[in-house]
Amino acid sequence: MSGQEALRPRRRPTVSVDVGGVLVGSAHPIVVQSMTNTDTADADATAIQVARLAHAGSQFVRVTVNTEEAAGAVPEMVRKVRGLGVDVPIIGDFHYNGHKLLAEYPETATALAKYRINPGNVGAKRHDEHFATIVQIAIDNGVPVRIGVNWGSLDQAILTELMDANARSAEPRDARDVMIEAMLESAMRSAELAEATGLGHDRIILSAKVSGVRDLVDVYRLLAARSDYPLHLGLTEAGLGDKGIVASTAGLAILLNEGIGDTIRVSLTPEPGAPREREVEVAQQVLQSMGLRSFLPQVSACPGCGRTSSTFFQEMAQQIQTYLKHRMPEWRETHPGAEDLRVAVMGCVVNGPGESKHADIGISLPGTFEEPVAPVFIDGRLDRTLRGEGLVAEFIEILEDYVAQRYPTPA
Repeated sequence: MSGQEALRPRRRPTVSVDVGGVLVGSAHPIVVQSMTNTDTADADATAIQVARLAHAGSQFVRVTVNTEEAAGAVPEMVRKVRGLGVDVPIIGDFHYNGHKLLAEYPETATALAKYRINPGNVGAKRHDEHFATIVQIAIDNGVPVRIGVNWGSLDQAILTELMDANARSAEPRDARDVMIEAMLESAMRSAELAEATGLGHDRIILSAKVSGVRDLVDVYRLLAARSDYPLHLGLTEAGLGDKGIVASTAGLAILLNEGIGDTIRVSLTPEPGAPREREVEVAQQVLQSMGLRSFLPQVSACPGCGRTSSTFFQEMAQQIQTYLKHRMPEWRETHPGAEDLRVAVMGCVVNGPGESKHADIGISLPGTFEEPVAPVFIDGRLDRTLRGEGLVAEFIEILEDYVAQRYPTPA
């Protein structure tokens, strides 16, 4: 990359969209969102999961609205969420019968903060009519829409049109390129139809979901170049565990670094019984690692080597990280700014003192055969040296005092 290219301004949309009081796009912070996996017809279970996701930091929560039972339960579910003291905007996800459900359940249409429409799943025979019906209901309720194209359910009419044109071309393109072009066409034509129906330009968010990292990067670079709508990023069907986390992070990091993306979701397949909030935590960590937002104080810790045969520094790093996560909900209110805190817990003398100096507050524990002392650095200077079995408790007490002084409680 040349110096000029490296300095090129990052793409941010000029448009901002108000979603239930949260602004998306323009210069506004990138928004983390998630989606429930409960049966929306179960208002209690869905309300609890919405609240848990919101408490984890999800700024939007999307719910499936796929049946009459689910549509009928949405207003009660939203009331239950509000009764729990949670004001997160709740988004309805519609496929196939969204036009029918929104028309037949007007209280549901009013209760939702945004509608997600998949233009590939609104019906082949009456596609434009069904799509326009949803858009008109959004207009009537003052609700924005996300036009969410997915290559697993791509508009077959557009794909066939472009495939046929490609077959007749003197220089046919690769099928992958045609597929990506079909996704772009579906998103842009749908946005044009929404605006022709009367939806404001500042009421539209676009997405183009794929399941491969390189495909994700390519399609969003093209979509960002063609439009000024806010863009929702995410790798669809990212997968389980490490695969899902690594693939999502790889794709999102590239695009976010180029200024592409205004809302994100990490679509992890949870392990059986695992908390749904994990996808929120990963999304937050992606943004914080990229230096785009701060959610939780960050702990730097060395990986360990032959100099650190003791596991004490690993255990301490884990204890400190857990402590910070536990304290952050209160600190967010009493010590705003504490989410930017940088803490170092190092395991030997090689990099320990240096890393501790670079952090806001850090401790360098003794490695194997090193003198059993642990220097504590605050704001780059040696503050004191700790010894003995009470290291963790002493360091936490120092940490609490530091947070209270550096991030004072608002008057």
